[in-house]
Amino acid sequence: MELTTAEIPQSRVIGVREKLLAFFELTKPRIAFMLVLTAAASFYLGTVGKFDVILFVNAMLGITLLAFGVATLNQYWERETDILMKRTASRPIPTEKVSPNEALMFGILLCLGAETYLFFLVNALTAVLGIVVIVGYVFLYTPLKTRTSASTAIGALPGAMPPLMGWTAAANEITLGAWALFALLFLWQFPHFLAIAWMYKDEYAKAGIKMLPVVEPEGKITAQQIVIFTIILLPISVAPYFLGFAGLIYLVGSIVLGVWFLKSSIEMARAKTVEKARKLLLVSVIYLPLLFALMVVNNK
Repeated sequence: MELTTAEIPQSRVIGVREKLLAFFELTKPRIAFMLVLTAAASFYLGTVGKFDVILFVNAMLGITLLAFGVATLNQYWERETDILMKRTASRPIPTEKVSPNEALMFGILLCLGAETYLFFLVNALTAVLGIVVIVGYVFLYTPLKTRTSASTAIGALPGAMPPLMGWTAAANEITLGAWALFALLFLWQFPHFLAIAWMYKDEYAKAGIKMLPVVEPEGKITAQQIVIFTIILLPISVAPYFLGFAGLIYLVGSIVLGVWFLKSSIEMARAKTVEKARKLLLVSVIYLPLLFALMVVNNK
């Protein structure tokens, strides 16, 4: 039987501006911006002696390119599950604004460009940490999301690298202060991402993504983990003061912010509602930049 013109699938035709915006959307710029902010603060905190503006700019450009590349490859990998979820179905690949091959090449070029940039214009240590991010996030965390709920913990490791990379970009070494900032971001991710997972657990279940609220629908373990990781975050968040690179104002501010974060976590754990999860998510995205801003403003 011969198809009519109306029945023949039509390719998605878009303009240049829409195409460029689609490529930009692939990079998840809002997430990248927050991660680069933590790297920028860590560069400042890890600087000994005169602040090197040129090195700072080069480091932030390299880390930004890396964040963009990893986010793009993540969307390439998740293109088949993204189309199954309302919150991700409007992304560039499911909507055919960008083809999978275009996204793959774009992501690879960004990652290669970032690693080359970091190696030659920053230092080898920071470039090596960048490779850890690529391997951990793209090749471990992303494919494991449909296999095990432990993927959250695995993904939190490369997810906590930006402050470590910011510090090494300035100091070219990993000190106790760098590890403290790494631990801070690592722990912060659990209440943050578990709140998201609770809000969209039905969509994740539909797409076969094994987030903790999907494999444990009653939410008891999810609630426990949210509170436990927020409690552990409290003493880690005051570490910069005791390690000598943040002052008394930071100490007081970090305690106030930590108690506020913990209060929201407990409310979410008790209620287990989407409303409380959304509130916890909002608190988490306010908490992190404020904490790093306090470190920079009250740096010793």
